[in-house]
Amino acid sequence: MEIEQKLEFVYKVEEKDLAKHVAVDAQDSFPEVLATARMIALMEVASARLMSKVVQEDQQSVGVNVNVNHLAATPKDEEINVVATYQGMEGKLYKFNVEIYDRGGLAGKGTHTRAIIKTERLIQGALNRINK
Repeated sequence: MEIEQKLEFVYKVEEKDLAKHVAVDAQDSFPEVLATARMIALMEVASARLMSKVVQEDQQSVGVNVNVNHLAATPKDEEINVVATYQGMEGKLYKFNVEIYDRGGLAGKGTHTRAIIKTERLIQGALNRINK
C-alpha cells in the first residue's frame, strides 16, 4: 500500500443499517437513519479491503481503534460512498482516514487503525481469555 492510496465503494443504506435496529429492548428508541455503529462498520470494511493485498492466507486484519464523527443523518435507500485512505504505519498498526458521503455531502469522517493477526491465534487467545 502506498501513502494516500484510497479504496472507495458505493453502498445503499438498507433497513438492517438503521439506528432503530440498535435497540436491545422496548425501552430503547432510535431513529430510522443510518446507525453510527453501521457507519463505523462500513468504514472498517473499506479499510480492510484496502489492506487485503498485504494480508496473508492464514491472517486477517482487525480493527484496533476508531475515532469518528457522525456529521449528518442519512435515510434508508440512500446511496453512500465509503472511502478509506491509507495514512501509513504506526508501529505495527495501519492508519487510515475514513469518510462517508451521501448526496448531501460529507456525512461522517474520522480515523481508523487496523492490525494484522494470525486468525487461529486470535480465536485461541479469545477462548483462553474467556475460559480462565
